[in-house]
Amino acid sequence: MKTSHSQIVMIAACCLLALCLAFISCGGEDAGNKTPAYSFTFIYGNVQSKEHPRSLSMIFFRDLLEKSSGGRIKVELHFGGQLGKEEEVLDMVKHGIIQGCRGGLFERANKKYILYTLPFMFRNTDQVLMLMESDFGREINRDALENGYYIPACGVAGGFRNITTNSRPVKKPDDLRGLKIRMPPLEMSTKTFSILGALPQQITYTDTYLALKGGVVDGQENPFSNIVDMKFYEVQRYLSLVNWQIHPDPFYVNPEWHGSLPADLKKIFDEAAQNTVAYSNKIWLESEYKYLELLRQKLSVSELTTEETATFARAVKSVWQYYINLEYFTNADLAEAQRIIGD
Repeated sequence: MKTSHSQIVMIAACCLLALCLAFISCGGEDAGNKTPAYSFTFIYGNVQSKEHPRSLSMIFFRDLLEKSSGGRIKVELHFGGQLGKEEEVLDMVKHGIIQGCRGGLFERANKKYILYTLPFMFRNTDQVLMLMESDFGREINRDALENGYYIPACGVAGGFRNITTNSRPVKKPDDLRGLKIRMPPLEMSTKTFSILGALPQQITYTDTYLALKGGVVDGQENPFSNIVDMKFYEVQRYLSLVNWQIHPDPFYVNPEWHGSLPADLKKIFDEAAQNTVAYSNKIWLESEYKYLELLRQKLSVSELTTEETATFARAVKSVWQYYINLEYFTNADLAEAQRIIGD
């Protein structure tokens, strides 16, 4: 019987976890004072490279948590998809094979995260952070427990998402008509681009470069950091600054592992996670400007006027009501979110 990629990933991760546990039980002790070198292991993975802002912030997390816990928590980081694709790693966290990850598929943790992704919901990233750091945002994080994830903090997955294409720039909805655009496995994205006349194609993040290079798709949409990190600019010609959407970046943690920590380590872990997300927001959003400057050298960049952006926003307004009708969130939730951000 053939073994699937996801099964291989699961088996490898289990072996890694077993080795860590064996070390803790057999040798993780300081001979001088008989104090365990560490008592808990936090194994983490994401699909971005080691140089990506998300990964850099997790190096910050490792150093901070190991120091603040006095060596009682050991952090192991795996970048570049070493443990599998985003959906595989997220499942591994839920089932306790590893302890944490960051990435997409946030609606699996709580459908209300979709509210952050409404097309043209925010005018700037300050509004996004204001909402995420409010009591409203913290409640969304807490309610993810119902679906098997403990989320101590949630930030932004880079800046606004923009569109790259090969055939033509995108300045109005009609420019998307008939184009095959790679989308993440998120209904919000596919529904929005379908309304705009595009032909959404769900392709995994790590397979997107080859899909663009081979002409399987005509374009894709991502924040600047991801476009640079994955070198999508090598196989695209145009970048259109539509600023259509932003994604949340929950810090997913296995709740059973977190629950096994003594009270003092829970507090230390949560503070480290919250400080890490704040640091991630800072370096990720600051890096977007640097990435845009690099992309200006690689691609033909089109900037939309305020009216052109408004044309896109009007065209996809029905998406907001669609998710209210599906009960992802209520009219009252949307009104409260708009009150908090001042719209």
